[in-house]
Amino acid sequence: MKFSEIDADSWPDLQPYLDTCLIPLSGLKGGEAPWEATEKVARAGQWLSPLEQAFRGRTVTMPAFHYDEEGSAQSDSINRLIAGWKKLGFRYVIVVSGQALEAGDQLQADLIIQPLDGEDEPDTGRISKAVAELWRGVSG
Repeated sequence: MKFSEIDADSWPDLQPYLDTCLIPLSGLKGGEAPWEATEKVARAGQWLSPLEQAFRGRTVTMPAFHYDEEGSAQSDSINRLIAGWKKLGFRYVIVVSGQALEAGDQLQADLIIQPLDGEDEPDTGRISKAVAELWRGVSG
């Protein structure tokens, strides 16, 4: 589900089932032309789509984090979001990006979905397996 599909009245009934929060990262730097920004945002959506389709009854997609800040500021900002969502009751937080994350190892997400070397399209099987392993408690 998307965050906008949940209202205050339905959240208490849905919350026990929606234990996983998805946060798309676009990775915009601020110097992109409009068409370049469109491509980066669309690419993040392309990598998010397999998760939203396969795990609709268990995930909530939050608003995207678009701009990539210098240094550790981005990691700090995203880690604050992750901590807040966990405090709200999400058991898992998955970060999804359409490009390799430079500081992915600094994120406190339970899982990061991003392209592997040479991967142009999302590998739905690999993505689904990684999420299933997270939920089963299998560490990679």
